[in-house]
Amino acid sequence: MTRHTMSSGLLNPVGSDAGGAVITAFLVFVAVCLLWVFTLAAQDENPERLYTAGRSLSPVFNGFAMAGEQISVVSLFATTGAVALFGYDGFATAVDSAVALAVMLLLAQRIRRSGHYTLGGLFTLRASGQGLRTAAAVVTLVITIPLLVIQLRAGGISAALLIGKSSSEAQIACTVLMGGLIVCFAAVADLKGTSLLQVVKVPVTLLALAVVALLSLRKMEWDPGVLLETAARNSVDPEGFLTPGLWAHTAGLGSLNTVSDHVVVVLGTAMLPHLILRVSASSTPHTARRSVSIATGLVGAFFLLLITTGFAAAAVVGTQGIASVDPNGQAAPVLLAAGVLGYGSDPRIVLITVMACVAFMAVLTGVTSISFAAAVSLTHDVFARTRQSRTDQGEVRALRSVVVGLCVLCLALSVAVHRQPVEFLVTFSLSVAAACVFPVLVYSFFWDGFNRRGLLWSVYGGLFLCVVLTFLSPTVSGTSYAVWPDVDFSWYPYHSPGLVAVPAAFVLGWLGSNSSAGGTRGAFRRALSRDTVR
Repeated sequence: MTRHTMSSGLLNPVGSDAGGAVITAFLVFVAVCLLWVFTLAAQDENPERLYTAGRSLSPVFNGFAMAGEQISVVSLFATTGAVALFGYDGFATAVDSAVALAVMLLLAQRIRRSGHYTLGGLFTLRASGQGLRTAAAVVTLVITIPLLVIQLRAGGISAALLIGKSSSEAQIACTVLMGGLIVCFAAVADLKGTSLLQVVKVPVTLLALAVVALLSLRKMEWDPGVLLETAARNSVDPEGFLTPGLWAHTAGLGSLNTVSDHVVVVLGTAMLPHLILRVSASSTPHTARRSVSIATGLVGAFFLLLITTGFAAAAVVGTQGIASVDPNGQAAPVLLAAGVLGYGSDPRIVLITVMACVAFMAVLTGVTSISFAAAVSLTHDVFARTRQSRTDQGEVRALRSVVVGLCVLCLALSVAVHRQPVEFLVTFSLSVAAACVFPVLVYSFFWDGFNRRGLLWSVYGGLFLCVVLTFLSPTVSGTSYAVWPDVDFSWYPYHSPGLVAVPAAFVLGWLGSNSSAGGTRGAFRRALSRDTVR
């Protein structure tokens, strides 16, 4: 696929018959969501209860909420588009995302048993000092800011498409409007309030995708084989659609590039700060693991429906039609919802409206959860500890200020880079999570010799490699999908830095720990053996 320019408003992916009704219903839904949020706004001034919902969430409730964390606007639209445009390569990415929670199953009980809910707390399991918490705050911001920028950008694009607009100006306007609504939401949100919306989002999203998938199968005579054959026939490369290599990010780079991408997606998705915060909200270590198990099943169903929807979009709409509206394929689920039912029919309008509501819930809950987790890290690990006289009320006010400031900053960045191909930022965030968080947690939980120096070497070494290798990768220069396609300084040949950064972070952690004395041998393992902490 080559780089395209957004259309200038000539295309209306929804159709004039549905435009007015969809906009009206969408605005009513937005108003109801905001009213619900302000009604549920927490009055509790105790920071610990605000951050973790008092550790009172049941395993089923928290499992649904955890699944909701994985149903983001990026996964909903970008993953579907990747499958629709690139076939097998998009399918492989979706499978990686579904597998990611299986990694969290290995660590969920230990994270909850530690009693900590931020990276700063987990980083101090082996040693103490503000420097470790500062390192955790840096890593948290480096992970979350790119994710927030991409989420807001994707939310604006999807909102514009759902109200029948496809111009860059309309997408920027929708990004600003949705961003403003989300700032209002985030300013009063807490973990328990956002959990309710996450729980509601899961069945609504699964039902909407299931309806679209079934309607698509009906058009293909209820035969999945016919659907796949039609999708391949309507793609840009019928012969290569169901085989690896169609996606420009992977074509010609060999199997090592694929391995690198798999490592980053699987490990990085499991180590995101807002998911760790969600695990820590469970009442006991056992319920934390049970919540992750429930979420794994729900997320598996979600990505199975996404894959089906992506292939259905290629079959019903065709990849050329999808790319003409949005070259990244984010219009795929919208165009499919508009194409599976007859033009002008009431069920078609209802289906498009439901997709609009699902998209809004996805960006609303996704941005709020990510920004809330980042703000908790900054407030709890940095601000509250550098100012010893801060009261609980002062810490909560600081949290609100950080959430709003972070959302406004990311909204401004999202608008600034709207016309740039910055999708690689998602991979960069996942790479940092995989290289800077996963090795630290594995060493902290399973190796008595891990210490302060090893942690700092692992974190900052992994972060340095992620930044440098991403900057020198084909996603930044030298390719048609790069930020600067007309220059080439891509010395590192692979799409993501995971192939080098993750093993290097493990090695640096081992070298640093063995080059200094003063670990906490045995003490932490005894602490983890207790049934309850704190």
